[in-house]
This record gives sequence, structure tokens and C-alpha cells, in this order.
Amino acid sequence: MESQQTKKKTYAILKEGIGRSYDKKLPREKIFTHGVNSLSDEELLAVMLHTGIQGKPVMALSREVLAILRRSQELPQPEDFTEIPGLGLAKICTILAMLEYGRRQWGPLGQQVHGPEDAYRLVRPYASKKQEQFVEISLNGAHEVLAVRVLTMGLVNKTMIHPREVFAEPIKERACGIIVAHNHPSGRLEPSEEDRSITHRLKEASEILGIPLLDHLIFSETRYVSFTQQGWL
Repeated sequence: MESQQTKKKTYAILKEGIGRSYDKKLPREKIFTHGVNSLSDEELLAVMLHTGIQGKPVMALSREVLAILRRSQELPQPEDFTEIPGLGLAKICTILAMLEYGRRQWGPLGQQVHGPEDAYRLVRPYASKKQEQFVEISLNGAHEVLAVRVLTMGLVNKTMIHPREVFAEPIKERACGIIVAHNHPSGRLEPSEEDRSITHRLKEASEILGIPLLDHLIFSETRYVSFTQQGWL
């Protein structure tokens, strides 16, 4: 693995080459010369898109994509971009993948979760999925979000949801509590016996590990049920 000193030398060489050979006003070059935070939203999108499309330079395309993103209440769907003639599937997938990664990795970090309504807002983007998604929210001592992650996709059952997998990352993160949640694609929010059994197992494990299981939500696109609110936890 490269040492930090080697990485800095490599970066300096790249930066020097850009300074000699390229227009430092272009978005990608600006990242090296002034840092990524110096780019406007349009320029960031232009870097992701890499090139324009026929009859439309990359910056013009970036402005149109940005207009769609800014009027979207949630993460856009692929069909939202069909209003841009000539925008192909590859670029649409690139945009959506980068947005989703950013949302998963950094979007909720530091947000406080005061109760099930806050937790629901974090997991609601998964409600529209066709398969069940078992999601975990990891929290610090101030109930600020450390991570939101999908643990399993598909039918939620005891063989797939094991305490070892649920608590592996929270232990590394020194989490002070977790919330788990899963969507019911059918829209019916009544917990099954399997749901109750999984919750009971996780509750027992949480007490042993000292990382409290604060809630288990079952949710759809419009509603949720909280095990804590219902007195089931």
C-alpha cells in the first residue's frame, strides 16, 4: 500500500502536469488546482457526465440535468431524465449511481434521530423497492447518524438476519445504539411472526453487546409502524 508521502508526491506530479498542459479553468483541472469544493454544482455534474451529447456541450447538458435535480423532492428516477433528448442510458445510470452513493455514504451523517419519524425519513427512499430491504441506522451517543446501510435484500427471515451481521459495523463504529427497519412492498404494515422473532433476537443480542436496539420500523411509501411506539420492543 502506498505511503501518505508517496501519495502526496504522486499528486504533486499530476498537479504540475495539469498546470503546464491544460486549461486550468476546466472543471476537472480545477479540482487539482483549487480543490473539488471550488467547483459549482454545474461543474461537478459536468465532471460526472464527462462529455456532452450531440449538439450539446457538457456544460449545457449539466445545466439541464441540474434543473431536473433541483426540482426533485427525492432522488430522481431514470424516467425523469427522458425529457433531455439524446441523454443515453449510460449517462443516466452514472448520475443515479453517484447520487445514490453520496446519499448512502454522507447524506444523513450527523443528523439527529429523536424518534421514529426521523428514522422513517432516513429509510423512506427504500420504500419503493420491489423487494424487502432490511436497513440499519447506526447512532452515536447524541443520537446522530453514523451510517445508514442495507443489510439484506429479499424476503426478511431469521436465516438472513443474524445478530453477527447486524452488529458487526456498529461495533467498529463504537455506536451507542441502532435502529433497524424494513419495507413491506405490499403496503401492509402488520408485523409477521418472523418480524417479531427477528426483533426479539436482535434485542437480546443488543443487551449482551451494550448497543441498544432502539426501534424496529416496518414501512411503506406513506406510513410506518414503530415497534417502540407500539410497545412491542
